[in-house]
Amino acid sequence: MNGYEVWGWGDASDAPTRAALEQLAPFVTATTGVATQSPEEPRATPDPAPPRRVLPASLEHLGSADPADRTRHGIGRAYRDLIRGIRAELPDLPDTVVRPTSEQDVVDVLDWATTTGTAVIPFGGGSSVVGGVEPRGLDNSLSLDLSRLEGLIEVDQTSRAVRLRAGTFGPAAEAALKPHGLTLRFYPQSFERSTVGGWIATRAAGHFSTRLTHIDDLVESVRAVTPIGAWESRRLPGSGAGPSPDRMLLGSEGTLGIVTEAWLRAQPRPTHRWAATLAGTWSQGASAVRALVQSGLQPAACRLLDPVEASLSGTLSSGQAALVLGLESLGPPLDGEITQALEVCRGAGLTVLEQGLRGQAGDAWRSTFVRAPYLRETLVLLGVLVETFETAVTWDRFDELVGSVTTVVTEALQQVCGGGSVGCRLTHVYPDGAAPYFTVIAPARRGSEIAQWDEIKAAASDALAAACGTITHHHAVGRDHRPWYDRQRPDAFATALSATKSALDPSGILNPGVLLG
Repeated sequence: MNGYEVWGWGDASDAPTRAALEQLAPFVTATTGVATQSPEEPRATPDPAPPRRVLPASLEHLGSADPADRTRHGIGRAYRDLIRGIRAELPDLPDTVVRPTSEQDVVDVLDWATTTGTAVIPFGGGSSVVGGVEPRGLDNSLSLDLSRLEGLIEVDQTSRAVRLRAGTFGPAAEAALKPHGLTLRFYPQSFERSTVGGWIATRAAGHFSTRLTHIDDLVESVRAVTPIGAWESRRLPGSGAGPSPDRMLLGSEGTLGIVTEAWLRAQPRPTHRWAATLAGTWSQGASAVRALVQSGLQPAACRLLDPVEASLSGTLSSGQAALVLGLESLGPPLDGEITQALEVCRGAGLTVLEQGLRGQAGDAWRSTFVRAPYLRETLVLLGVLVETFETAVTWDRFDELVGSVTTVVTEALQQVCGGGSVGCRLTHVYPDGAAPYFTVIAPARRGSEIAQWDEIKAAASDALAAACGTITHHHAVGRDHRPWYDRQRPDAFATALSATKSALDPSGILNPGVLLG
């Protein structure tokens, strides 16, 4: 079995070749400061053990026990997943992959799974980086792949909302909306291989820094199937009628029900755009960002990169922090907003490097953002430990969190890897806080990479909790974040969530080990 089809981000043509890796190695060392190793040759993935449980005849037409299919659905796209995929060390795999083509199929699968005690793990694009799609430690399971439950169902031009099936991938959603002159304006880094249902289930965030950043902001109504029946909220622009049924499904990660479709708010495509790249110190950049959003401006892009991130992304190599700023408008020109934004930034001490429709530095950042999953594969094959973690914190705790987390993780890298670097950037900003996103790059010890990362990740997560940050701003909880999520949520809420889970999923078949159980 071709290993790349299991662990790779792209298709077979994107698989890194040994010649390309060897050619890139000197550049990686020069850019990251980490000495590379001889390119690792990924192992062929062996066929998994036979399924422990098979589908009944009534569901056979929906299922696949193909070894490659089962293996591909057993991992996500975290660093530990890449390592296990490259080494073909995949002990936990679903017994079958089921692809429903209708909501009734979902109902039938859940009925059978409930009767037999088979765990059901929803699968969209498989881009989870927190252990959200793997059947870790389960006796038997099926992966419920919703990719055939896809497409645009309905467009409400009057309300400017669209009804999409849960298995619709990002590019397909945008392609379907384009003839209607609409866009969701929702582009997570996983855009090409993530789905509408996955965005809702994980409370995903797009790459726009302000305004409509989270999928929460787009959801008008959600329909889901639970083991005890359908769950559909009424379409409303807003409501004060008790706790929101949509909010309960948002971020539920497939533990309460299977999202099958949703009404999402859309908007016309922007008519005016402007971008700028500015330079200064990290402190000056953070002050500028806070002043921008607290002044009422809502930049489409407001990415602050520390010197490490600025250099690694190719945005800026001067040893300064870089602020990549972007504005857009659905109607009038941006002249007033541009003037205000530049005044705020210059007032904070930043220097404008370029501005206009596009610029070289801004293009470098955008290119790195889009290519990041592919670049990470290259680094991992060259023996570089590279992973990220993110959080959010209020402005009053911002400096303390970034400083303490950077110190703790730097010390952990020294102890665990003998060196390495920690970079930080701001991905999303709010009037009351921001979302720092950290990148870790260090020399890996082949054969011990997962243990190395687990130790570093634990130190980082403990530091986030100590600094009053969230364990995740937009990457979900999954199985990897559970210990810190349990500490973050109020005990009374945990009790209420557990009771809800028991009521909706009495047999506990839905994604066991995620959020609860």
